[in-house]
Amino acid sequence: MTTTAIAFEPLTIAIGARVPGIDLASDLTPEVVAAIRAALLDHKVLVFPDQRLTPDAHRAFAATLGELTPAHPVVPGLDAAHPEIYVLDSGDGGKAPVWHTDVTFTSTPPLGSVLRAVHLPPAGGDTCWTDLEAAYLTLSPPLRRLADQLEAVHDGRRDFEEYLNVRLSGEGNVWEGETIRSLEPVVHPVVRVHPETGRRSLFVNPGFTTGIQDVSETESRTLLDIFFAAIGRPEHSVRHRWSPGDVVVWDNRSTAHLAVDDYGDQHRVMHRITIRGDRPVGPGSR
Repeated sequence: MTTTAIAFEPLTIAIGARVPGIDLASDLTPEVVAAIRAALLDHKVLVFPDQRLTPDAHRAFAATLGELTPAHPVVPGLDAAHPEIYVLDSGDGGKAPVWHTDVTFTSTPPLGSVLRAVHLPPAGGDTCWTDLEAAYLTLSPPLRRLADQLEAVHDGRRDFEEYLNVRLSGEGNVWEGETIRSLEPVVHPVVRVHPETGRRSLFVNPGFTTGIQDVSETESRTLLDIFFAAIGRPEHSVRHRWSPGDVVVWDNRSTAHLAVDDYGDQHRVMHRITIRGDRPVGPGSR
């Protein structure tokens, strides 16, 4: 396939594109991979329909986009042969019905994620993505200037500390060269400058951001309420209804997402691979 044969069909004006007619299990040329990466920066979320990926093919495609991380800082991978694949099983706590950006409770959150549908409920189970660059721009200029100066605390203990200590006896995966034995909160800039585009995003999320640094508790709650209200607005979001074979890639540096929990006790299984990222940098950082 040549780059001229790839069609990126926008799903909304703000975010998302559908990419039909490409087989992700084939040997993609460097030009095609570069086109996908460039489109990811523009659209932030890419939907590849009608794929038939095995776990090996899923990993091989994800690896064309960058260096792969372990499945998760805490949760083990699919199996010994596929330690990079994070299984999101609705029957084993694999639901995430709140806006979040993947793994921001580490010092180096992933660059992006590659998610494929493995088992879908008969109805429901959509995933929504929202544009955090647009969220930043919805703030008034004085609030943007304030946000540019702030840092926020990100904490994964609520979701994963019990799993780490009880199910794993206090020893998680190796992340950035270190075995995870505790989930100490980390601090990131409230506004992240994208390392490739230079654009600014509101880099907080209701899933993992618990407070604003160096302000009072009341001020922190108020500021987070304002920032969270800017995230997930319908005009800056896209909702994907999954079909068998769908694969979705997103830029974790400029988006947040949630899985809609509207399918009751029906079974839903997704496989996710994340691409190694770097330390978030704010407007005032060197």
